[in-house]
Amino acid sequence: MKLSCIVLPLLFAGCFCCEVCSQSIVAKGASLQEAGSGFAFTEGPVSNKKGEVYFTDQPNNRIWKYADGKLSVYMEPAGRANGMFFDRAGNLIACADEHSELWQIKKDKSVQKLVVNYKDSTLNGPNDVWVAPSGVIYFTDPYYQRDYWTRQNPEMKIKGLYMLTPGGALLQVDGDFKQPNGIIGTGDGKTLYVADIGDSKIYRYTIGKDGIPVDKTMFVPEGCDGMTVDVQGNIYLAGNGVTVYNKEGNKIDHIDVPAKWTSNVCFSGKKRNILFITASEKIFTIQTNTKGVK
Repeated sequence: MKLSCIVLPLLFAGCFCCEVCSQSIVAKGASLQEAGSGFAFTEGPVSNKKGEVYFTDQPNNRIWKYADGKLSVYMEPAGRANGMFFDRAGNLIACADEHSELWQIKKDKSVQKLVVNYKDSTLNGPNDVWVAPSGVIYFTDPYYQRDYWTRQNPEMKIKGLYMLTPGGALLQVDGDFKQPNGIIGTGDGKTLYVADIGDSKIYRYTIGKDGIPVDKTMFVPEGCDGMTVDVQGNIYLAGNGVTVYNKEGNKIDHIDVPAKWTSNVCFSGKKRNILFITASEKIFTIQTNTKGVK
C-alpha cells in the first residue's frame, strides 16, 4: 500500500462562493493532496470523534483507518463493507454487502448483525448508511451484482430506503427509486438527503417526530455516489469529483479529483475542517474554510 504526500493542483469548474463566508469552500492556499494509493476501490469514509477516518476497500474486503497521516488495516475480513457511519456509542455501522446485511462493529471489533433480511427476503445489498442523532439508522438498498455472490438476481424488486429504529424495527420507508445510493442527514436530525444515482436526482426529506422521512422533494437534478454535509448545511456530492450545493440547491463549488470515479467524502481532522475523499484506487484530503457536522 502506497502512502504519499503528493500535492496536486486544484482545479475549479467555476467561480462559486460559500453562502456564509463569501469565500471558496477550500481554504486559501490549500491544494488537493493524495494521501494514499494502491487500493482496489475505496468507499465509505467516516470520521470518529477524534477526527480519525475509517474507510473501506470493498473488493479487498478490508476496513482501513487513517489517522495522523498514517494508514493501517482496521479489520479484515470485513463483510465486504461499503458505506459506514458511527452510532452514538462510537460503534461502526457498516453496510456489509457480502451477505446483504447491516452490521454494528463494536470497539472490540466484535460484530452484531442488526439486519439480515426484510420480511424473510434477502436485501438487495445495503449500500450507504446514516445514523441520526435520535439513534435511528437510515440506509439505502440498491442492487449491484457482485462477483462474490452466488445469486444472479435480487429477491426483491424494490430498491428502497429503510430505517431501523433503536428498538430494532426495520421499516421500508420509500421504494420509489431507480437506484438509491448515497445518504446523509443534517446535524439537527431534521433533514435527510438521498441520492438516486439511477435517475440523476437528489431527494430531500423532512424527518418526522416518529423518525419517518416525509415531504419528499427533489433537491437537485444530479445523481451522486456518497454525500456529506457541513455546518452551514452545504451538501457535498461525490461522483465526477466533488460538487457542492448550498441548502437552497444552488451549486457553489466543485473540486476536481484526478481519479476514474469519486465514490464518497467526509469531514475529518480534530477541527473537522479537512475533506477526506475516496476515489477509486486512491484517497485524497484537502483543507476547507468550513467544518463538518460532529
